[in-house]
Amino acid sequence: MDKIVRLQAVREILRQTPQRINKIFLARELPRARFQEIIALSRQASVPVVFVPRQRLDQMSPHHQGIVALISPKEFVSLESILEASSCPFIVFLDEIEDPQNLGAIIRSAEAAGVDGLVLPERHSAGLTSAVYQASAGALEYARIARVKNLARAIKEVKARGLWVVGAEAGSQALWFEFDYTLPVALVFGSEGRGLRRLVREHCDRLLSIPLVGHINSLNVAAAASIFFFEVWRQRRLKKA
Repeated sequence: MDKIVRLQAVREILRQTPQRINKIFLARELPRARFQEIIALSRQASVPVVFVPRQRLDQMSPHHQGIVALISPKEFVSLESILEASSCPFIVFLDEIEDPQNLGAIIRSAEAAGVDGLVLPERHSAGLTSAVYQASAGALEYARIARVKNLARAIKEVKARGLWVVGAEAGSQALWFEFDYTLPVALVFGSEGRGLRRLVREHCDRLLSIPLVGHINSLNVAAAASIFFFEVWRQRRLKKA
């Protein structure tokens, strides 16, 4: 069982997939009003709620917000189901993003920007752990996520299905907005330390970058991903207008 210790994350799970929650523990020392919505949603979904001393929650997790929910792991979906989610797919490949905070933040931005799904490799990637749940602020419950054995092969597959593959690559002369994102597209992001692996890079149709004009010479991958995501959203929104 995973432990979820943030109010917002627990709230989103109760709204979206309450059947995944085994039990919720609440600190009895805190005002009931703090948990009013959590209690109401739990009652509607017949999820057991137990009030316990705060000390017990401290033993379960040192970073709780007066709540600990025990949940079953989130299920992955197929790449095929992600591709079929839209007539003009917008998907994201994450090449060995191993930091759970980065993965959670990327999922949060992806969900907000309307990404149809994310694809992770089976190896050398952060799992869908409680840390990822917390970092995503509950967005993980709404995200479609596939896991594949070979990321480069999966990218080749989506290209064969008509998607353009755009890789984020620091140092590229072409800029992130210099592409028509109204086309079916897959964005690819590499790890902060290594960037895109060679085989993954070779499957990209375009490599684009975000220029930096300050003293810092790199962006957090989650921040860079968010910039790309909302450029896709901006172009597609303008096309509909």
